[in-house]
Amino acid sequence: MGVSGAVRSADHADPFDITATAVTVVDAQGLIVHWSQGAQDLLGYPAREAVGLPAEALVTGTDRKAAGTRLHRLDRGWEGAVTARHRAGHPVELALRACPLQAGGGSGGWLLVACDAGACRRREVFEAVAQGLLEHSPVGVGVLDTELRYRWVNRVLADMEGRAASTGNSVPALADVPETSPVVTRQARHVLITGESQVTLEQAPDRGAVHAAESRGRVRLRSFFPLRDTAGKTLGICLAALDATGQDPARERLAVLNAASEHIGTTLDLDRTVQELAEVVVPQVADFVSVDLLDTAQAAGPTAAAAQAGAALLRAAHLSIQEDHPEVVVDIGAPTRYPTRSPQARCLATGRTIREIVVPSTPWLADDPLRWTKLTRLGVHAELVVALRARGITMGVVTLLRWKNPDPFGQDDELLVEELVARAAVCVDNARRFAREHQAALTLQTSLLPVDLPHVNAVEVAYRYLPADAESGVGGDWFDVIPLSGARVALVVGDVVGHGLHAAASMGRLRTAVQTLADLDLPPDELLTHVDDLVVRLAEDEASAQSTAVMGATCVYAVYDPIDRKIVVARAGHPTPAIAHLREPVEFPDIPAGPPLGLGGLPFESAEIPVEEGSIIALYTDGLIEASDRDVDVGMERLCFTLAHPDRPLDEICNIMVRTLLPDRPRDDVAFLIARTHVLSSDYVASWNVPADPSAVRVARNNASRQLSLWGLEELAFTTELIVSELVTNAIRHACDPITVRLIHERTLICEVSDASNTSPHLRRALSTDEGGRGLFLVAQVAQRWGTRYTSSGKTIWTELSLPRRH
Repeated sequence: MGVSGAVRSADHADPFDITATAVTVVDAQGLIVHWSQGAQDLLGYPAREAVGLPAEALVTGTDRKAAGTRLHRLDRGWEGAVTARHRAGHPVELALRACPLQAGGGSGGWLLVACDAGACRRREVFEAVAQGLLEHSPVGVGVLDTELRYRWVNRVLADMEGRAASTGNSVPALADVPETSPVVTRQARHVLITGESQVTLEQAPDRGAVHAAESRGRVRLRSFFPLRDTAGKTLGICLAALDATGQDPARERLAVLNAASEHIGTTLDLDRTVQELAEVVVPQVADFVSVDLLDTAQAAGPTAAAAQAGAALLRAAHLSIQEDHPEVVVDIGAPTRYPTRSPQARCLATGRTIREIVVPSTPWLADDPLRWTKLTRLGVHAELVVALRARGITMGVVTLLRWKNPDPFGQDDELLVEELVARAAVCVDNARRFAREHQAALTLQTSLLPVDLPHVNAVEVAYRYLPADAESGVGGDWFDVIPLSGARVALVVGDVVGHGLHAAASMGRLRTAVQTLADLDLPPDELLTHVDDLVVRLAEDEASAQSTAVMGATCVYAVYDPIDRKIVVARAGHPTPAIAHLREPVEFPDIPAGPPLGLGGLPFESAEIPVEEGSIIALYTDGLIEASDRDVDVGMERLCFTLAHPDRPLDEICNIMVRTLLPDRPRDDVAFLIARTHVLSSDYVASWNVPADPSAVRVARNNASRQLSLWGLEELAFTTELIVSELVTNAIRHACDPITVRLIHERTLICEVSDASNTSPHLRRALSTDEGGRGLFLVAQVAQRWGTRYTSSGKTIWTELSLPRRH
């Protein structure tokens, strides 16, 4: 059977394996009519000798008769193995495929295609090896072209380099292979230029790591070598890579320590710190870790003696290689109880690390049936317990378990874990101390802020104070509502620079200073000037004491008069208030921006703005409009949106402001105060001018008595007449025109006498021989409150009388 097709030598092999195949055509009588070059190479017969021979003549032994029978009965084709005779006399085993041919006249023949069966088997072995290397070997393989682009990679390399392989294929599609990394490009370019193979060992990140400890210290062994054709031309670069992580325990321990130095203690949050320790330990060192803190760790630092005294343990964190945490006995935050003979109790008592083998007959487990059941079911075989201790304080205990890892904890593991826990203990102690300081600062600040705002008729107020998150620390924001003379009210919001106890204490100082100066009825710009002087002095005192704290603040001070229906505002480096009118858009009035408090020597200016009844005045700190995810303009736009309907309840407006303007965890303190304005009807205000004539005192008394009768306040007539008589007499004697008397029926009865003089009256106790000097003393005795208010045109002496109970 004249079937030919020897596989060519490697030097002339066809890359598609077509010309290396033997092809023969046999006619209907079984004679060879075509003999290819491949057939001649396979069996040694030249075409002139083979053409015309019966095909059966080339088949040896028992295959001759069977081959002839199959050819004559061939209808749909046949394939199989036959043995042919080489021209030199030795047998050649062939892999044969025969296909029937139909000629135009009805006579048929056969097309025979064959190759050396041994070569086919060798090719199958080669393909199996190649497939195993590409699909099942841990070695990543990839090919780069001369432009250093991936042409294809196997799945191992795709996963190793963090690239997504195409679904369902062992080798990613070309479109799924992205650009090479800078490291691979640099090394492949060196091989392409030099033509020499290169082997590198490097540490690379693991992009698919779940825990922080897994994402560092991945060791990669890479080999680069050129791919050449038969002529020696470089076609590309082959890359073989192996993940050698875990082959060097010392390197692995160093990688865990490096991860711990970067991962543990990123915040001053106690819960987050212990969780970071757990993430470093699992799964690099243990299959499970739990961190239990003594319940006194949040307060005073416990000692080993306290632990021996029976201080309770609370579960602070735990982590397992299994998502369902089958080994957990208590939940996070719940009390943890260990038997007296347990390694945890012994570790707390002595402060020493305990490493032991766990078996079902371990004595202390007999005292804890629940733990015995869970540990036995999992197959836990090793336990390591380390005390969480820093600065001479034992704060808790860390427990590590192994069951998936077959190795017991060794001396190296013990040293590694002790180092990790020691680092974490310092961070835990820092977080614990910070938590105490933060709570103290928050308590101080809360105690310095108003517990309840005074109720005044001029405005209806609501407020919110939101302290910053624990990481930022307590700030120095404050607010206040201060009743003033003449039914007026002062609205104050301020912000001290910095965070912590110093900021809270400074805020208390400034709030007290503002309240004291407000009681003097100073105009807003003058009040801020005095506060600025105080901040400068405080800063100088701290500088002389070599304190590192910075003293500075911003403040906005507004005075609303419900009779004149105006608000006078001055600000020191603080955002301008917002005014929501009933029938006009929200307004940010143009108020001169004074310097922040503490600069000294710079003037402050105030502005007067008319305000209609029912409007909303909003004072706030910069934390409200300068949230981390937006700029100031966006914050002010959102503030306008929240104030767009001033007729809503004030608490509802406050809640909307919090939801709209603030993130869940603001990085700075936020304080804001909103006030709805009310006006005092002219029916509750009476005023008249008094001539500078002693006889006018009687007329003033009569006018006051008549007005009190109209208000139904006859019980206050005698006292009011006395006050009016003394104050008007003093104005006539010691001041100058114009003199005005004004009565205001509000929460109290207010009596004011104004004149054009800036001289200040003084309260004194007159001697028995003095003919005068008792008037102001008498006024102070009968009035509930009294004082002096200076204006640009003179001064006003005012008094307040409590209304009868029925009013």
